Amino acid sequence: MAAIKFGTDGWRGIIAEDFTFANARTVAEAIARYVVRGEDARKGVIVGYDHRYASDTVARRVAETFSSTGTPVWLTNRPCPTPAVSYLVRERAAAGGVVVTASHNPYQWNGIKYKASYGSSALPSIIAQIENELHFIESGNIPALPARPELIYSLDPRKPYLDALEKLVDWERIQKSQLRFVFDAMHGSAAGLLPELFLRHAIVCNEIRGTHDPRFGGTHPEPIEPHIAPLQRAVTAGKYDAGFAADGDGDRIGAVDRSGAFVNPHQIFSLLVWHLAGMRNLPGEIAKTFSVTKLIDKLAAKLGRKVHEVPIGFKYICELMLEQNILIGGEESGGIGTSLYLPERDATVSALLLAELMAWHGKSLGELLDALHREFGEHHYGRVDLDVTAQQKASAITWFSDGQASKILEWPVVRRETMDGIKLYLGEIGWVLVRASGTENLLRVYAETSQQEATRRVLKAVGTRILSQ
Repeated sequence: MAAIKFGTDGWRGIIAEDFTFANARTVAEAIARYVVRGEDARKGVIVGYDHRYASDTVARRVAETFSSTGTPVWLTNRPCPTPAVSYLVRERAAAGGVVVTASHNPYQWNGIKYKASYGSSALPSIIAQIENELHFIESGNIPALPARPELIYSLDPRKPYLDALEKLVDWERIQKSQLRFVFDAMHGSAAGLLPELFLRHAIVCNEIRGTHDPRFGGTHPEPIEPHIAPLQRAVTAGKYDAGFAADGDGDRIGAVDRSGAFVNPHQIFSLLVWHLAGMRNLPGEIAKTFSVTKLIDKLAAKLGRKVHEVPIGFKYICELMLEQNILIGGEESGGIGTSLYLPERDATVSALLLAELMAWHGKSLGELLDALHREFGEHHYGRVDLDVTAQQKASAITWFSDGQASKILEWPVVRRETMDGIKLYLGEIGWVLVRASGTENLLRVYAETSQQEATRRVLKAVGTRILSQ
């Protein structure tokens, strides 16, 4: 049996190699054992699935596995985004939820996410308990219990989820603005959701790539460049005011300005902080992961809000949102959550709030970003992922961590931080971060400076240095 290892938000594997029916059942058994021991299993679980190959079949197997423990199961009757399952867990006070999805990964992958009873990513302490159950199952020959079909119920996830989201924004303001939008579902499970919400209020929102395609049209269902090129073309060809995109399971957002320019996740997060903490003046502090733009810090200082910086992974933001009054939290990959809704990422919620922001000011996303840059300075972000040998990875970490890297190009290293990876601050111009994957020989290099060309040069210089070892 292929090795099973939980990542920051569940387990993923390549279909038919790692992600097999047998492995999926093992993971489901481990989660079910945790629910029986760590939660009130009598409250039941929600099981949903995305558009990937065999996700519906695996979801049925997951439901059967839970039912065999005497746990009631509500199995969605159609594909749905991950945050819909999170919402249903919270709304029904369920013991937890499972989503069969590999999120933004290429079509060859599938996976299983567990959502805890509070309606978001499982905390590290919960993942540790599930992993303990997983090790127990893998170490012994435990006979499978028979499924109990009478404990499996069908559930339509769409209406209660959309009804909840509809309460989050000022529809009259958006409607009066006469803004026109286009949504790129990227063939994922968020298809049709944003257009339906806008249609309820007679607001134009057309959709592209909304069909169910397990191969995602041959591209990665991740709402970043170059994967959202079709959305960029649609925005300019249709003269829309903005375009929004969601990843394969609908929890990460991407956006395109009316000019066709890509609006990256850091810019989206900054705009939403500005809107919620500034324009709407809602109470609460701000959380961000270690790799997120420093523009958030400048905004927070101007708005009198405390910033909490956490390791990379939305589960750390979720943990803070459960413990403290966090208005909004975001990560580098486009996952953003707010206290208006759930301690959970949701691309549809983020898109609604961006539309409200545009209507509030009567400006495009590009114009709003220009206003932020004029007040707080320019912030240009970039990232490269390097396939490296074990030796190259070890050498890079040593070079960054022990003071050998005293200068990058013409900029001196003035400070180091090691919360999650190693971040070097380069004089007054910005920073660069190197972070190693824990499961493969991969190094991620992130950089942010005040000049677009400087960011490109820093990424190139660091990448060349790492690969030359």
